[in-house]
Amino acid sequence: MQIIRLENTPSLPFWRRPIALLFVMAMAMPVAFATWSALLNNFVIEVAGFDGADIGWLHSVREIPGFFAIGVIALIMFIREQVLGLVALVMLGAATAVTAQFPSMAGILTVTMLSSIGFHYYETVNQSLQLQWIDKNKAPQTLGWLLSAGSAATLLVYLLIVLTWDRLGLSFSLVYWVSGGFTAVVAIFCLLAYPQFESPHPQNKRMVLRQRYWLYYALQFMSGARRQIFVVFAGFMMVERFGFSVSDITRLFMFTLLVNMIAAPFLGRLVQVFGERRAMVVEYVGLTGVFFAYGGLYYFGWGIALATGLYIINHIFFSLALAMKTYFQKIADPADIAPTAAVAFTINHIAAVFLPALLGYVWLTSPAYVFMLAAGMALVSLGLSLLIPRHPAPGHETVFQNRLLAAAE
Repeated sequence: MQIIRLENTPSLPFWRRPIALLFVMAMAMPVAFATWSALLNNFVIEVAGFDGADIGWLHSVREIPGFFAIGVIALIMFIREQVLGLVALVMLGAATAVTAQFPSMAGILTVTMLSSIGFHYYETVNQSLQLQWIDKNKAPQTLGWLLSAGSAATLLVYLLIVLTWDRLGLSFSLVYWVSGGFTAVVAIFCLLAYPQFESPHPQNKRMVLRQRYWLYYALQFMSGARRQIFVVFAGFMMVERFGFSVSDITRLFMFTLLVNMIAAPFLGRLVQVFGERRAMVVEYVGLTGVFFAYGGLYYFGWGIALATGLYIINHIFFSLALAMKTYFQKIADPADIAPTAAVAFTINHIAAVFLPALLGYVWLTSPAYVFMLAAGMALVSLGLSLLIPRHPAPGHETVFQNRLLAAAE
């Protein structure tokens, strides 16, 4: 196994450098995950007969591995982060490939659990590697380009589904096999073709909970709870309330990703120029308005055009979540990045474990209440974002430190 320190990687061919590997992984993961997401609501409704409560339970099960992402800390004691991330990506692809072979409630939950372990452990490690391998001065814009690359891969998946689903009479089984298999093969290629990159800052291989990171933890918790409501119920609403077919929902996803692919690099630049605080304020003000409008779809009977527009706008605001990553990169001890990524993923998924199942029952009574709760969460996140200083740094994690220093002077 070839091990190369980061400072020596410029001598490698560009395609074998760390940034190239990050881009390959960013484009490989969505092929499996985007296909799973695009077909999921139609698959569980048409094949398994799910209702709102069932889909809530499915997503609660899906988020359990995210809650236990802290297990990454134990695994990196024995496995290099880069290897762990790629093995998790293989697992995601393989589990996605066999999804349609188990069309019962128990089967879908089991396969979903396996794919979710792969997805969440991959995402935990991927976030850590990004923050270790990307220079702080270039991080916001580079993360924006990585988001754009992932969006481009997802867009291609959606485009292929739209063009071939009805025309070729594709089945859920075939599409899941092809997409999941592709992701698994690419991950295996990356395991074999790339050297192991050695970060200049050895990572702590124990759980790290630091008081000075409290604002980052709080933002992660609220982000996980709020995002989960959208991920579970926004797409489900389009199928259940507006009767979207596989092609319809995929076209919506496709257009959304096209917008994100164009917007993500600009949003990264926005964070770089205006700072994390202002970027998050814009994100949370926008999300509050979007979720209130979602609730209005049920209270006032607003139509499909508004629902579609809100879905697209919501994803644009979600792209600004990269500001949370760069905020942590600026305040963190470099040795804390890997263990804190695992802790943050667990915190992000605390509410996600029980919230979808609980809100699935609320959905049966009043879908509007579900989205109003999400709006309230966005307002809490807005309040937290106002505590971020203009120039975050170790010792300047919140505005409170700045005020204490000013008072001392």
